[in-house]
Amino acid sequence: MRLTGLALLAALAASSPATALDTRQAAAAVGDQVIRWRRDIHQHPELGNRETRTAKLVADQLKRLGLDVQTGVAHTGVVARLKGGKPGPRLAIRADIDALPVTEEADLPFASKVRSTYAGQEVGVMHACGHDAHTAILLGVATALTGMRNDLPGEVMFIFQPAEEGAPPGEEGGAKLMLKEGIFREFKPDAVLGLHVFYTLHADQVGVREGPLLAGSDRFKIRVYGAQTHGAQPWRGVDPIVTAAAIVGQAQTIVSRQLDISKLPAVLTFGMFQGGVRYNIIPDKVELEGTVRTFDAAMREDLFDRLRRTAEGIAAAQGARVELDAPMPEVHNPVTRNDAALLRRLRPSLEKAVGKDNVIDVPPNMVAEDFSYFADEVPGLYFFVGVVPPGQDLATVAPNHSPKFFLDEKALDTGTRAMLQTAVDFLAGEAK
Repeated sequence: MRLTGLALLAALAASSPATALDTRQAAAAVGDQVIRWRRDIHQHPELGNRETRTAKLVADQLKRLGLDVQTGVAHTGVVARLKGGKPGPRLAIRADIDALPVTEEADLPFASKVRSTYAGQEVGVMHACGHDAHTAILLGVATALTGMRNDLPGEVMFIFQPAEEGAPPGEEGGAKLMLKEGIFREFKPDAVLGLHVFYTLHADQVGVREGPLLAGSDRFKIRVYGAQTHGAQPWRGVDPIVTAAAIVGQAQTIVSRQLDISKLPAVLTFGMFQGGVRYNIIPDKVELEGTVRTFDAAMREDLFDRLRRTAEGIAAAQGARVELDAPMPEVHNPVTRNDAALLRRLRPSLEKAVGKDNVIDVPPNMVAEDFSYFADEVPGLYFFVGVVPPGQDLATVAPNHSPKFFLDEKALDTGTRAMLQTAVDFLAGEAK
């Protein structure tokens, strides 16, 4: 009789040691279920620190596997532990579970119709960054590794993390809060693994880079204070809109003309400009908010020093006043770095899983990830999994965070195989 699905996985686990297990077959055995999980989660997305349905789906499956499961970690996070049948190292694998305030435009039978409230506004909610895939892949990996339990060396912690995209205003969340609550206190892993589906690669490819992969991110706020007056008589007041506009314009020269970006890139972006309530009234206050992305601590400090001097100097020249929260420490993410030794050791595992030609060396990317908090605690390996259908022009696809973001489900198989192979090889290699 031909065995399929979880029955095949159970048969493989009963007959093969972990070091010899065909992880491609094991990934295939859970593949259909991974797709179902992903579609379910995609259709029911939830914003950060509010992922109650997703957390229940995850916890219920992990409990069915017989794992030691902890819920309510960092509000809605789920952590589970698997103890193998042989002595060996400790490994953590992390997936993020939250969605974004984006209204989905992709034409899918399981597209999100969810509405919620974000920053006081009604918004659509969508897994526009692919965290639904991350969650489903890790559930598949957890299922496969549990099937190998008797022959598996070491222990594995599965981390399903909420609020990677940021906690709601006034709340803590994400990886930083999970660590603050002590998930590595009793179980200190020897390494941590993570992945991210991404639009710059095809769905049969993975992308890696030694050292800094993703930028450190910071948020800043600048308040510009003037003196309110009638729009017909600007000389009777101090115009904070003109002052703020000059700050925005001049600040663009910090990266383009003042930093040595031939060594490492940097980005300074203003994303919010708010002020005024009526067309003919010059207001007394304007608020600016933005983000800074850097790969180097000294460059980060220098950039913020220059931003402060720019804002204060322009305000003084205009007769205005500024207050700066730059950077805002509660929304900082460190640089995501791949441990060089860990990557050199596990790159062959990625190549074994997807083929040597499909493991791509990628450049540093200016997006940020709070996986960096875990990788600052223990050696980390973080890699991209492509989402673009093979053969499609990469230049034509919608990026992550777009309402048209689309994931070729082949990426689920690629991600499951890549993560499962690296996990098995790490555990088996350390046990020797």
